[in-house]
This record gives sequence, C-alpha cells and structure tokens, in this order.
Amino acid sequence: MASAIIGAPTAATSQAYLESNPVRETKALITELCRQFYHLGWVSGTGGSVTIKVHDEAIPRPNQLIIMSPSGVQKERMVPEDMYVLSSSGSILSSPLPKPFPYKPPKCSDCAALFLKAYEMRNAGAVIHSHGMESCLVTMIDPLAKEFRITHMEMIKGIQGHGYYDELVIPIIENTAHERELTDSLAEAIEAYPKTTAVLVRNHGIYIWGDSWISAKTQAECYHYLFDAAIKLHQLGLDWSTPNHGPITESRGVLAGHLNGNISRKAGPLISNDGVEPSRSCIVLDIEGTTTPISFVTDVLFPYARHNVGRHLDATYYTAETQDDIKLLRSQVENDLRQGIAGAVPIPSDDAGKEEVVAALVANVEAMIKADRKITALKQLQGHIWRTGFQNNELKGIVFDDVPGALENWHTLGIKVYIYSSGSRLAQRLLFGNTSYGDLRKYLSGFFDTVVGNKKETSSYIEISEYLGVDNPSKILFVTDIYQEAVAAQAAGFEVIISVRPGNAPVPKNHGIKTITSFSEI
Repeated sequence: MASAIIGAPTAATSQAYLESNPVRETKALITELCRQFYHLGWVSGTGGSVTIKVHDEAIPRPNQLIIMSPSGVQKERMVPEDMYVLSSSGSILSSPLPKPFPYKPPKCSDCAALFLKAYEMRNAGAVIHSHGMESCLVTMIDPLAKEFRITHMEMIKGIQGHGYYDELVIPIIENTAHERELTDSLAEAIEAYPKTTAVLVRNHGIYIWGDSWISAKTQAECYHYLFDAAIKLHQLGLDWSTPNHGPITESRGVLAGHLNGNISRKAGPLISNDGVEPSRSCIVLDIEGTTTPISFVTDVLFPYARHNVGRHLDATYYTAETQDDIKLLRSQVENDLRQGIAGAVPIPSDDAGKEEVVAALVANVEAMIKADRKITALKQLQGHIWRTGFQNNELKGIVFDDVPGALENWHTLGIKVYIYSSGSRLAQRLLFGNTSYGDLRKYLSGFFDTVVGNKKETSSYIEISEYLGVDNPSKILFVTDIYQEAVAAQAAGFEVIISVRPGNAPVPKNHGIKTITSFSEI
C-alpha cells in the first residue's frame, strides 16, 4: 500500500516506478540475502537488517530509491511484499500491508536512521546490519577498547581499500537501549575513520556498507571471518593485532594490559639478561612522519611525480634506465590485472608505439599513486622523476627542525644512522641530500627500502639486523610513526620508539611502546 509521498512527485517516485522491475528485483534480493544471513546467525530472532538502493543508471545514486527490510519480522520467512520503499531522503513511499495474528503490525527497520547516515556520508549502495555472535564477542574481549585492529590475515584483502599487509581498523561505539539512539555516535565514527566501511557496536553487532550489495555482502563475510579468527587466536593466547600473531604478552598487542588484568608495563629500552641496558650501536629511521612531515610527501612529492610522469617518460623513453622502469611496471601491472586491482589497465606492446605505451603507463602510475601503493616498480620510477625535480631546483627536501642536530649529535657519538623507508633508496638520498639545512647524507651510513622486505614484516628487520652485523638486535633503535612497523621491529628484537608528529595517524591506546614528539627526546 503506497503511503502519501512527501514533496513533489517525480518519475522515480511515481506509482509506476514503485511497481517497476528494478524495485521488485531489489525487494526479492533482500529477502534472499536475509535467508542466507539467517542461516549464518547474523539476523536470528528478528534481529539485524538489510537495505539496498535501487540501482538505476538514469538516477544518480544519492537520489535512488531505498529498499529496507522491516523490523520485528522473522527474517528467513520474509517475502518481497514485506519490504519498505523509501525516498533518498528517508520518507516512506510504500509500506507493506498488515498481516493477521500472530504477526505484528508492520514497522520499518529500527536501523533506518543509521542506514541513512551511511547512505548520506559514504554514498553507499547497500548497508548490512548483523547481530552475528563474532561481531559481539570481539567488542567484549576488551571492554575499554575503542577500536578493533587486525593485520596480516588473507581476508583483509576483501575489505575495500585494504591489502594483506595493511592494518584493518574498525571503530567501536557503545550500545544503547534503542537502536535509533546510536545514530549520532555512528555518524561521529564514520567521520573520524574515513577509511572504514564498518562500525562495531559493543555487545550488539556491526553496520557494514559498500558501493553495491555485492560489495557490502563480500565485506560482511570477510569481517565475520576476521572476527572469528581473532576470537580463536585469542583462545590460543595469540595476538591477532601483530604481524607475526605471536603469543600475547604484557608489552604487545592492543588488548595486552587488560587481558592480563593490569595495565601494560611502561615502555622503554629493552633490558639484557644481566639487567644492564644495552648501548645503542645503530639507529634506523623511517622518513614519512618521523624525519619529514607527511604533508611533504602527500602534498609535494606525490603530486610532483603524478604531474610529471608523462613528461619524464616521454623525454627519457629510450634510455636504459627508463626501459628498466617500464619493464618493472609491465610486470607489476600484469600481476595487478590478474588480481583484479582497481585502476590497472593493460600496457600495449612496444609495437603499438611510444605514445600509446606512455599513455597506458601514465594511467597505471596515477592509479598507483592515488592508492599510495608501496611497490618497487612505482617507487623506482618516482625516484627518477624526483631526481629531475631536485636537479632543477623544483624540489627541496623538508625535515623537522630537530632532525639535523640529532643526526649530527649521533654521528659525533659514533652511532651509525640508517634510513628505512618505502621510498626508493634513490629518493631517500635525494631528500636528505637536498634539504634546507644542506646535505645531511654525511650523517647517514646507509639506506634501506622495500627490496629488503615489507616494513610491516618482522623478517625485514631480521634482514637489516644481519646486514648491519649487530650481534644483539636490541642495540638497534628503530623510530617510526607506524604502530605495525614498530611491532614488527620489536618482534625482531629491536628497541622501538613511535614518532608522534603533527599530521601523523593516531596510534592505538595502551600500546605499551615509548613515544616521542622530537628527536631531542631520544
């Protein structure tokens, strides 16, 4: 039964459109999904809900109709006629007819206000609200945690914008007696975590959205898998929030302090078996967010490379160096295409001509830069582009004011200082060789990049330790702004410090690792 339509009617809200195939198919799809989710334990006891926008190429997504499941209904027994149809602003355009006893009068989902926030703030195409047990338990293990964090699990790749090495972070909001009362806190979480596609509600469940119902469903399955994995790892005494998933200890893991019934021990330098603090023989520094503002990389270096990639490739196309860059990019793009990486486009053979090859290379490089991918093929090419920029005085390296004095001091003390960054070694040398403080490379003993390994892998730091020839890894201090990198280095035996600088991403609370705001504190 169609209710009164609020506002001027349009073709998209006409009675004919409300009875059209796209609307009917979306209603049927929700009933099918709810039956599947019921058997997964996500929408039992009439709980949970699903909403999908009616896809229509002729209507912009913000203006598309919304189909929403009802409240208080056995989700596995719903039929398409039980669905509500809402306008893009949330006005109810069509309601189901009442059913005889023992059915209750029809009522739109209690989640409606929260669904609308996801549609409004993230331009979502579908939203799923699950009451799956896994999504409840992971919020209960640590009642003080405001986030769920997990890394180095294959299914993280199924979450939009994430890969295997990434740390998946999901905000947790507190439950309320009535679902609609969660609206403001959910909106605040969405705003505070721009990369998230989900919000956990403690002791309740989870809200998940995607560009389409397929995206939302895929991510929901991956989230529940990861929650289940975290619970099982916790039962085994293993820490799911660290790259190596090693045993939970007082000094490791987001939940460490609370799991042991006390607060994590105060972080500080590792202590040797005889109780004497080992002296530092080497210091390894990250760049972005540690020696250099993140804004310099994101607002200066990346745009410069993006704007000049075509010019660089065109001018140097036939040089051996650029041909080597192209070879690496071809290999990377072929792998990306096999994996279905967004933004990857085929690169034609050399027979297609220089212009077509360069155009395809530019398209791929721009997509890689936009996604901030930490891959050797991109970093090597960026280094060559930046070299031209530094040589032409179009670029000048930026470091924090406390960095030059610290480097000089450590050099005077005989402490060897190295750089380990996702940027190529060439890019690292260019940055430190052309700063406003002059050439700082005289204070540096060497450079490491991702050829050594991913910065979130413990094996990378073991490799660096062996290269430096240090018998006791605890004599190496690693300074970074990334919590996962600090944990990976710590697992290799390094002393670690987290750099907290303006513009850096927040680190987990109660992480148990020493932090600094200036190198003068080291």
